[in-house]
Amino acid sequence: MTSIIRLGLGAVLLLGGSALAPLALAQQAPAPAPETTHVDHFTDRNVAQQQRIEQGLKSGQLTTREAAHLEQGTARIDRMQSRATNPHGAGGAGVTATEAARIQRAQNAESHAIDHQRHDAQTGNPDSLSSRRMQGDVQRNLNQQGRIAAGVDHGGLTNREVSRLSAQQARSSHALAGAGRNGFVNGREQQRIQRGDNVRSRHIYSARHNGARRHGG
Repeated sequence: MTSIIRLGLGAVLLLGGSALAPLALAQQAPAPAPETTHVDHFTDRNVAQQQRIEQGLKSGQLTTREAAHLEQGTARIDRMQSRATNPHGAGGAGVTATEAARIQRAQNAESHAIDHQRHDAQTGNPDSLSSRRMQGDVQRNLNQQGRIAAGVDHGGLTNREVSRLSAQQARSSHALAGAGRNGFVNGREQQRIQRGDNVRSRHIYSARHNGARRHGG
């Protein structure tokens, strides 16, 4: 009887081994982490915040110095987003709920800062040379944030690419903040910002058209 049982088990293992092997491999290979819709939300919000800064400059509600201060806050948020979408970060290819909540708090704080600066006693001269330069640079920043957000919405940018582009946008906003910190943006500063933006623009185009696609949301 014992021999019969052993033979039966051997036959089952022999016949079923080939079917069980793929199942075991599938269980061992983890599925890619989903590229969550948190990214869609915060890239869209980046566009909205930059638009409010631009509107504040054009209406005279923001001075060049105030806009520069707000761009420094934008740079900080871009760096946070770059870390959150980095495939080697805490969330792998996705953004964790903790990271998303942290970014949302930072964006809320930036939103309050924009509102406060636009409605305080200080007013700018939108027709001044410095303000026009800052307006042009913020508009370019807005356009590039919009292209990143569109790439995420249409599936043409992966989280890895968003991470890299967000880090570059942080450098752009930081350069804007540095140029306007003293309340005046000179021509040389604007040229340096524009050269950097031209490089970043090409990187956005390349990332959106390289064939890589988002997965999982």
